Amino acid sequence: MEAINISDSDNHTLKEETVIQRILDGEKELYEILIRRNNQKLYRVIRSYLNDENQIEDVMQSTYIKAYIKLHQFNQKSQFSTWLIRIAINESLAELKKKGKIVHLSDYNPDTENKFILELPDQKNLNPQEKMANQETKQLLESAIDQLDPKYRAVFIMKEVEDMSLKEIATALDLSLANVKIRLHRSKEMLKETLYRLSNNKNVFEFGFSRCDNIAKRVMAAIS
Repeated sequence: MEAINISDSDNHTLKEETVIQRILDGEKELYEILIRRNNQKLYRVIRSYLNDENQIEDVMQSTYIKAYIKLHQFNQKSQFSTWLIRIAINESLAELKKKGKIVHLSDYNPDTENKFILELPDQKNLNPQEKMANQETKQLLESAIDQLDPKYRAVFIMKEVEDMSLKEIATALDLSLANVKIRLHRSKEMLKETLYRLSNNKNVFEFGFSRCDNIAKRVMAAIS
């Protein structure tokens, strides 16, 4: 498929409802805008459930394709990202069940999964010592987050890393607001105070640069 040139201005200035309506009207090349806007958040949410990087990207692709096929069903009463996340969570759980790793989230044991070590892009504004310290901090935080049960890990990442509102999280996970608050509180308790202070760093579980380009190309090629 020939690459579509989506300008940065289009990516950041076109309203979501406008992009969606134009896609539904036949401009499917604009779906790349929605992919690029949601790649980081979607990756982090799926990363809450799955540890294998190839599997995560496969689930991202299948989520985007299902969302594209069902886009006419999106009523725009919530944000597209919230609707997309619900699809992604269902896809993630389906993968885990298919591989026999979990039947219910409460049965999931994070100690049986491989732990993820983040590969960071070059951070030009940091000196070598700062880059090393920043990398170690992220790895420490990610390791701690990986120890959480998925139902707590997902809520923590959505709220503390992605800055989603409690209402958005409740909608995405099909939980009551009270339940979301309880899970968030428990996740913080589990991480302990010292690690929780490190969570202000919102660069954990990054999904950018060539990986972002690659998933966009794969999805656009699949729907063409």
